[in-house]
Amino acid sequence: MKVNNNKKVLVSGSIVYDRIMVFPGLFKDHILPNQTHILNVSFTLQRTDESFGGTAGNIAYNLALLRESATLLGLVGHDFGRYAKWLQKNKIDFSRVDQSKNDPTASAYIMTDKADNQITGFYPGPMDVKYCSLVRKIKNPSLAIISPDFKPRMMAYVRLYKELGIDYIFDPGQQVISFTGAELKRLIKGAKVLIGNDYEIKIILDRLKTDASNLQKLVDILVITKGAQGSEIYSKDKAIKIKAVKVKHIIDPTGAGDAYRAGLIKGLTSGTSLQKAGQLASTIAAYAVEKQGTQVHKFTLKEFTNRYKINYK
Repeated sequence: MKVNNNKKVLVSGSIVYDRIMVFPGLFKDHILPNQTHILNVSFTLQRTDESFGGTAGNIAYNLALLRESATLLGLVGHDFGRYAKWLQKNKIDFSRVDQSKNDPTASAYIMTDKADNQITGFYPGPMDVKYCSLVRKIKNPSLAIISPDFKPRMMAYVRLYKELGIDYIFDPGQQVISFTGAELKRLIKGAKVLIGNDYEIKIILDRLKTDASNLQKLVDILVITKGAQGSEIYSKDKAIKIKAVKVKHIIDPTGAGDAYRAGLIKGLTSGTSLQKAGQLASTIAAYAVEKQGTQVHKFTLKEFTNRYKINYK
């Protein structure tokens, strides 16, 4: 697999502390459905773990595993120190990340019961938008990805990349519901790639009041991920089906989508076919689902190449 060190990929999105809390019982045993208007409950936790996450952080981590040169973009808070050490350890360029002295870093507080039901609280961190203009100072990037982030920043990146002539991947993810149809059309039109899972793409189609064939006309490449059913890549009226890589045990699917995006980026920047780019993406996603946490899996390039060959002979 070719290692690309000449140009950098710009990776924007959330940079988050994930705080996972495990409740050994069931939420439903402690919440009375007809009394939710006066809800007041406390759950004693079995375990709590903190991990490094966020869409941009996860994508950059996976690109580092693939030896793809990337620059992380985003805003963090005064408590960023632990995350910074982790990024440095994994040789991820965060020199363009801006740190607020007044706000904490974005955090996701996820409480899970034994039936895998979840209650999540999300704090988005610093909300400055002027920060985005720094992309003007970055010389000759090979590609950019706009992954889920503070909505106004996502829109600002699109305006800037169009103005500067930078190819970008639009990845609205869980933020897709916050955009109007007109906003989505403006953000998608002209993108190098639009990527989303099948549910997110259905929301986009509904908001745009269109169908898949017309959506494909707005972008060069449309990628639809379908979990264990693999993924589909559409370009110039050509449909490419990518089968999912076999996994040993599915431990945690969280972060698999971000890993997939990193593999896809690796393929695009290396000049491979879309078929191979999708297969690279599927291979790294398999590593992600086999571990608990989004930045826990590891592999050597030799191990990755061997696994790729085994699944795509």
